[in-house]
Amino acid sequence: MTKTILISGATAGFGAATARRFVQAGWRVVGTGRRADRLAALQAELGDAFCPAAFDITDEAAMQAALAALPEPFRAIDVLVNNAGLALGVKPVPQASLSDWRTMIATNITGLTTLTHHLLPGLIERRGAIVNIASVAANWPYSGGNVYGGTKAFVQQFSLGLRSDLHGKGVRVTSIEPGLCESEFTLVRNGGDQAAYDALYKGANALQPHDIAETILWVATLPPHVNINSLEIMPVSQSFGGFQVHREG
Repeated sequence: MTKTILISGATAGFGAATARRFVQAGWRVVGTGRRADRLAALQAELGDAFCPAAFDITDEAAMQAALAALPEPFRAIDVLVNNAGLALGVKPVPQASLSDWRTMIATNITGLTTLTHHLLPGLIERRGAIVNIASVAANWPYSGGNVYGGTKAFVQQFSLGLRSDLHGKGVRVTSIEPGLCESEFTLVRNGGDQAAYDALYKGANALQPHDIAETILWVATLPPHVNINSLEIMPVSQSFGGFQVHREG
């Protein structure tokens, strides 16, 4: 029986790659995102197995309307991938934008929890799975990470809380925590600065969105008695630096 996955933030990066991989694997895919044109292009590429649902994840009314309007074959969601999220800015706290902070919290925390809450009854009924995209920033702070890292720490802890509260219901929950991965995410964070993007990834042999898509497919297709609680993924080129020490004089 064909299963259905809903992927938030399917217009680029991890989300688009995951949509392609699951369609390739024979799944039905609902892809959400703000940019209807990109979702339409993905539907043209992937065919009838892909259903676009255009809405801003921070707009609960639009979310509810889009979910209610899903065609019948796409309504029974077996797997939810909470991928929609963003980082804005790289400045340290004293120079950071409060507006950017609010947007990250609204998207990475409020939007994610709202979508999860709306889909939980069906996921419980079908003994489905939830895959939340967190980040290594949930565990490892770095200069300029501030609120973004805090939102991803929330995603990580929320995943554990879901696991605890869904105990005995057969719903699997996984937090996937990628490190350096080359995607549009970095362009957004740097306000479209292509030079900053190029400098970050030059020679780094970073993870690619298809690496994360393959990981999500593996997690989602494990036997139903197996739960991956959390999975931190880095490219070989990235590891752990020493603690920062500021020296006076």
